[in-house]
Amino acid sequence: MDRVRIGCNYEKQPLWKVILGVPLIYLPIITTVPFVVIGVFLIKTHLKYVGGMDIKSYWDFVPTWISHRYGNKEHPVINISRLHVARYRFFWIFNCKLYCPLSVALFRYAVYLVKIVENWWCPFAHDQKREYAEGAVDKSFWHVDPAELEKLHPDDKQNPIWNEKGEP
Repeated sequence: MDRVRIGCNYEKQPLWKVILGVPLIYLPIITTVPFVVIGVFLIKTHLKYVGGMDIKSYWDFVPTWISHRYGNKEHPVINISRLHVARYRFFWIFNCKLYCPLSVALFRYAVYLVKIVENWWCPFAHDQKREYAEGAVDKSFWHVDPAELEKLHPDDKQNPIWNEKGEP
């Protein structure tokens, strides 16, 4: 399994780099979330207008509160200076129960919707297309009209990601 290497280098980083780096966690979310929310709204509206049904909701991607290992009262904190916000439980509860799961869910949901759009409009295989199975559709745009279906490569006609009657 390929892994990103962080833990082996963290303690070697100068304190100033760590202090400067922590706020950078929030800036991409603050700057992108409004645009992703607008994009999600537009994509979902597009899918509904072209006939999309049974599309998962954003909340299907958010973990349930009860699934978190730690409750509010026993959530671990770091033993650090009283002046540091990471010493306080509210910081970790905010990050671990709100910021991380809600932002990851938003981006996962946006990707899910784009996969549906891709499978609907572009049922043409490429080397990454198997990764789009999460957004499988009953029929692609090209499968709706039998005359258009004849234009597709046999593998694209039968792919179960964009043709529920296709062969696995």
